Amino acid sequence: MSAAAIEQPFDDEPFSLTAIADEIMERHPGYRVEIIGGHLLVTPSPDAPHARALTGLMIPFIAAGLHGEETEVLQNVGLWLPTGDEDYAIPDLAIVDADIDDHLVENSAYDPVCFRLVLEVTSSNWKDDLKTKAVAYAQSKVPVYVIVDREHQRVHVLTDPSGERYEHHRPYSPGETVTLPGSIGAEVTLDVDQILKAGQKKAD
Repeated sequence: MSAAAIEQPFDDEPFSLTAIADEIMERHPGYRVEIIGGHLLVTPSPDAPHARALTGLMIPFIAAGLHGEETEVLQNVGLWLPTGDEDYAIPDLAIVDADIDDHLVENSAYDPVCFRLVLEVTSSNWKDDLKTKAVAYAQSKVPVYVIVDREHQRVHVLTDPSGERYEHHRPYSPGETVTLPGSIGAEVTLDVDQILKAGQKKAD
């Protein structure tokens, strides 16, 4: 989703980043605000191709039985980050343990131990998804991070988090298929062509 600069018209009163984030969302409905590494990341509502790609991605996960008694397939659920006292991210899509409700930390964000996979579909802020969030999700020890990179027409799969990075990072090109690690709860294979085409604007 596209990053946007938002003015912060606050007086000299001390505000927490969480309070500022809440204020931005109240003044700009539909915007997503995340706090990563002590910095606010503000993104407007996604476009239709972005949403279409996400819907298409949910289908194979649900067909594999990942939305059931043991795991759930969720969009836009907060993930509490260990990178700062107020840090949290909101991945576009996640595979989580079904008992996630028992692991609420605060500010509608949940303990990263519940997350088996997080997925982002890029827009103009693709650098945040490829770099900033890759570090944050690795630090959170999320086992699998998938990036649908619409800017470069690639699907990236990052696994085995260690410190501030993932030990394994494999980009996939159009024409290839992606088989995700069974650790997410089921064997899921994604068609890169199909995913990337769904994320493109439909021809007139």
